[in-house]
Amino acid sequence: MLGTVASHPAEDEFSATGLAFGVLASLVAVGIAGYAARGLRFALAAGRQDAAGERLEARALASRSRAHSFGALSSSLALALVLAIVMVLTANQAKIITTFFNVDFMVKSAENIVRAFGLNIFIAVISMVFVLAFGLVLAVVRMVPGDGARPLRALAIAYIDGFRAIPSIIVLYLIGFGLPLAGLPFFAGLPQAWYAIIALTLTYSAYVAEIYRAGIEAVHLSQVGASRSLGMSYGLTLRHVVLPQAVRAVIPPLLSAFIALQKDTALVSIIGAVDAFSQAKFFASSNFNLSSVAVVAALFVLITIPQARLVDWLLARGAARRARRTR
Repeated sequence: MLGTVASHPAEDEFSATGLAFGVLASLVAVGIAGYAARGLRFALAAGRQDAAGERLEARALASRSRAHSFGALSSSLALALVLAIVMVLTANQAKIITTFFNVDFMVKSAENIVRAFGLNIFIAVISMVFVLAFGLVLAVVRMVPGDGARPLRALAIAYIDGFRAIPSIIVLYLIGFGLPLAGLPFFAGLPQAWYAIIALTLTYSAYVAEIYRAGIEAVHLSQVGASRSLGMSYGLTLRHVVLPQAVRAVIPPLLSAFIALQKDTALVSIIGAVDAFSQAKFFASSNFNLSSVAVVAALFVLITIPQARLVDWLLARGAARRARRTR
């Protein structure tokens, strides 16, 4: 008598998922084919109108044909990319999914990771406050006019160029381990989070200084000349005329710098700070599974994407204002 072979529940689940996705992909492919068929229909109609001498109508139909054809092509490429990703994720009995996105491990590690993520937020916010202030000082010093300020300008330029050239992780390592070893009275006993704040402030101030400088240089020189002709000093002109306009102009790139700084807070684990990434690595090494690291990635995505969309909105609003002024 022939026996029956029992199937593994996981294999049945993956088979059902694959079948459902195959059906969905087939339906999408049918929709794409319909899009392409409409493009072909408009192309044939354009040819008939052109043969009849209706050039304007033919051009309009040809434009619609190109739009539908390009839509079918882009949709096909997107579907092919999604299929390729699904094939990779489901290969070898979906080992990629169970290794990186195991729900049980994600739930198990989520509480400690979310709690530790507060340290990342704290470091990012405090660092950015210092970065905004120190970066503005660097930008102003770099642009101080006159031969007497040449040494200060040279120091500011050297600082900005130097820290823009050094990777953030190296600065973190040097500050996090170097300051305690140096035994300086104030810096020797600081918590690890403050070493991270110092390192990120030193690094990102150089980038933010260049953002400020671009905003200051965008203010037309005629406004500076008009202010000086009214008897205002260079400092008053900078404070009341130049900087207000410059800061408003560079808010979107400053937000972009803040997003980059937030992501770099994941590097603080190298100096012993117990942040979200260090907690995730602990769970990953204990369970031989990387799903906890995916939790950290998801947290950064959740706080980064809204800020990125805010940057896009601010840029669009600024472009609209400039367009209205030029009318």
